Amino acid sequence: MVKDPIIYIVSDSVGETAELVTKAAVSQFNGLHAVIKRFPYVEDISNIDEVIDLAKSEKGIIVYTLVKPEVRNYMKKRAEKEAIAVFDLIGPLMEQLESMLGRSPLQEPGLVRKLDEEYFKKVDAIEFAVKYDDGRDPRGLLKADIVLIGVSRTSKTPLSQYLAHKRLKVANVPLVPEVDPPEELFSLPPEKCFGLKISPEKLNYIRKERLISLGLSDDASYADVERIKEEIEYFEKITGRIGCEIIDVTNKAVEETANIIMSKCRNRTST
Repeated sequence: MVKDPIIYIVSDSVGETAELVTKAAVSQFNGLHAVIKRFPYVEDISNIDEVIDLAKSEKGIIVYTLVKPEVRNYMKKRAEKEAIAVFDLIGPLMEQLESMLGRSPLQEPGLVRKLDEEYFKKVDAIEFAVKYDDGRDPRGLLKADIVLIGVSRTSKTPLSQYLAHKRLKVANVPLVPEVDPPEELFSLPPEKCFGLKISPEKLNYIRKERLISLGLSDDASYADVERIKEEIEYFEKITGRIGCEIIDVTNKAVEETANIIMSKCRNRTST
C-alpha cells in the first residue's frame, strides 16, 4: 500500500486557492492523510529548483498555481526531467481563456486575493456606516475615516453609504440645538470632519416634501423657516468650534459631494 503522500503547494501568491483545491481532492480518499507543505510567493526559477529538489528527495507531488508562463513552463520541464508528478491548476484554464477571448492575461500574481480584500473592505465599511449612522454610538467617531456633521435632511446617511462603497468608514452626527453633540466629536482631528451646509430655503422645501410623504402637515415646526435658521446657526457654531471643512450641499448631488470629500482626503494624504 502506498504511504500517505507529501504534496507541495507552490504559488506565486499566498497559495490558499491551490491548497483548498488539493484538500478537496484529498478528502475524496477516505483515510488518506496527505502531508501538505505550502511554498508561497515563488516567482523565479531559483525557487522552482529548490522545490523540485525537495519533492525528488521525498518522492512528493507538486501542485502549483503560477501565472507567469516562463516560470510555469520551467516547473513543468524540470518536473518531467526528474520524473516528479506535477499538476498545473491554473495554466490550462488561462490558456483556454486566452484562446477563446483573444486577449492576453495580466500575468500578475495575487489578483484574486487583492479582489477579495477589496470586497471585504467594502462590506466592512458598509456595515460600519449602518452601525454608526445618525450618531447612534459616539465611539464610532474615533474609529471612522470620515465624520459627517449636519442638521436633519442634509443627505448624511446616503452620503455615508456612498462613501462606504468606496471603502471608507463613515460615521455621521446630526446636530439639534436642544441636544449637545457627543464630546468625542471635539477630540477628533478637524481634517477628519466635514460639515454639510444647506440654504434655509432648500432645506425648507426638502423638509416639507418629507412631511407630505409621511402623510403629515407641512406646516410643522420641523419645516418652519425660522426653526431651520436656528438649526443652521447652531450648526455653524459647532463646526466653527471643531474647525472642520464646510461643504455647501444646497445644489449638489450625493455623488458630487462625495467626490469633493474623497478629493480633499487624497490631497491631504499626498502632501
